[in-house]
Amino acid sequence: MTVQELRATLRSVGVPAKGCKRDLLNALKCFAEKKIDGKTSLTVEEQSSFSAENISVKCSDKDFSKEDCVEDVNTDLEVPGLPQHKGRVKKSGTEGSIIKFNTKRVTKKQNLSIRCDEGSGGMVLDTKRKVSSKIVHEVVNADEGVMPVIQTEPWTVLAHKKPQKGWIPYNPKTMRPPPLTRDTRYMKLMSWNVNGLRALLKLEGFSALQLSQRENFDVLCLQETKLQEKDVENIKQCLIDGYENSFWSCSVSKLGYSGTAIISRVKPLSVRYGLGISDHDSEGRLVMAEFDSFYLLSGYVPNSGDGLRRLSYRVTQWDPSLSNYIKELEKSKPVILTGDLNCAHEEIDIYNPAGNKRSAGFTDEERQSFGTNFLSRGFVDTFRRQHPGVVGYTYWGYRHGGRKTNRGWRLDYFLVSESIADKVYDSYILSDVGGSDHCPVGLILKL
Repeated sequence: MTVQELRATLRSVGVPAKGCKRDLLNALKCFAEKKIDGKTSLTVEEQSSFSAENISVKCSDKDFSKEDCVEDVNTDLEVPGLPQHKGRVKKSGTEGSIIKFNTKRVTKKQNLSIRCDEGSGGMVLDTKRKVSSKIVHEVVNADEGVMPVIQTEPWTVLAHKKPQKGWIPYNPKTMRPPPLTRDTRYMKLMSWNVNGLRALLKLEGFSALQLSQRENFDVLCLQETKLQEKDVENIKQCLIDGYENSFWSCSVSKLGYSGTAIISRVKPLSVRYGLGISDHDSEGRLVMAEFDSFYLLSGYVPNSGDGLRRLSYRVTQWDPSLSNYIKELEKSKPVILTGDLNCAHEEIDIYNPAGNKRSAGFTDEERQSFGTNFLSRGFVDTFRRQHPGVVGYTYWGYRHGGRKTNRGWRLDYFLVSESIADKVYDSYILSDVGGSDHCPVGLILKL
């Protein structure tokens, strides 16, 4: 928010607007400590994991009217820990108004409530630890009083270190097209890096059945299953009814590592495993299923690793080999490559581009390889074509609670042959599905 906007906001509520931006922000925050006729409450529900918390100052009296103002102010103000103090209360002419401002650096999980009671002559602070990921906004309505609105969707908040003009956050509730009619022939594909399938299936609160019922996908592609070959038969016994066709590729060079799969309610015409190159096929990174009108590949591209130790292998061997493989398939019919491709291709695809220039998944070499071996060879990034200025992530690291702050990366893709790009009805991200450090991505293809 600009200094001019801050000054205008302060003047509108009768607060002196002097000094630099820091002074103006402090003045806005300290507004809560000014005495009013009636009651004032300041409620802060903070989360260390959320990038845009809300502080709401509610002022009300007997004459609260619909003409009262609501203003939004974006700041970089850090919320203090848990100060225990009482402040002087001075008279202010701001009855019946609401002020909201966002804080982007929140360091403690807490629920802070400040009450200014008429006649108390002071301010009382109550604090309580809070572990929920829900962010609660309290909205004042002139006729109905206070109504709590729960915000549990951090991905709907634009999170990016250097957002460009026009960028907006991805919101599947508002950006997905309406369902296709029953007389339209299509296939619904879904892909998910599950970061360990057995662990996911044991996770409390996760239901594969509910997910399949909600999404009603025809084919599910998995990456990083971390299964051994001896586990596959037991997993097959647990498959949801209707998805009897499943094909698994497991790592044999390192047990319990990598692994890919395709699970389908539609029986494919043929199935292949790997690239047909021994140097690339020991880690279970690729499964291909042939359907009537396209080839579908579930791929898990090697991560360049700590210290970028596999960067050279990835960009000089794996990427070109995979590219050549799918171009050879494309001679027969269109190709769909999906999975964790371990590359945030553009700056819009990563929360902190400047800080990750030499991080695996965002090096110049990987990004250039992604463009050269896939996009420049006629494959379309379906999500980016459908949403050119939209920030949508598919991976959030566990280490810093990235998912709750929406500080993520877009590493999971549906790439399709240019010849069928116009048949893509929807390319989407299921940001609300938990259980892994990745979320599923989906594609609806008209047939």
